[in-house]
Amino acid sequence: MSRIGNKPISIPDGVTLSIAENVVTFKGPKGELSQEINAEFKLEENDGAYILKRPTEQKRHKALHGLYRSLLQNAVVGVSEGYKKELELIGVGYRASVQGNLLDLTLGYSHNIIFQIPAEVKISAESAKGKAPMVVLESNDKQLIGQVAAKIRSLRKIEPYKGKGIKFVGEVIRRKAGKTAAK
Repeated sequence: MSRIGNKPISIPDGVTLSIAENVVTFKGPKGELSQEINAEFKLEENDGAYILKRPTEQKRHKALHGLYRSLLQNAVVGVSEGYKKELELIGVGYRASVQGNLLDLTLGYSHNIIFQIPAEVKISAESAKGKAPMVVLESNDKQLIGQVAAKIRSLRKIEPYKGKGIKFVGEVIRRKAGKTAAK
């Protein structure tokens, strides 16, 4: 029994849902998102909330039940509230600047890295004196913003000895002790 799949999907005010064959479309104040689901699954309305029903108790239907429900819930939250990811650049001379949808990163390499941001993602770079520069990503698509943030982070991963690199705000980095001199 899928506990997540059986939870109802509540639709907040200002969000509309439309179902066309096996594509569910959500429209809200933050934009519009569509999610394709297996045609065998049914979305039923129940007291203002929607419940995803699986056709059988087969293993593959059980596996997809919770997945589709989570994807639909993520779309509802995306079009109503949106998602935000913050990345911190830790290191001497590390900088970030934004020109349109291009992110220009200086990460200690011999060259700057120019990163193309998708049109659906809003990006801003913040730098305050005494604090590490930050890159803030905002979007209504949770999958897309996570993928973009992971790609930016992979350009210079945090190293465990000095802690230099790009990390998510609030991420805990395990530090290692360096070599000690022998006597």
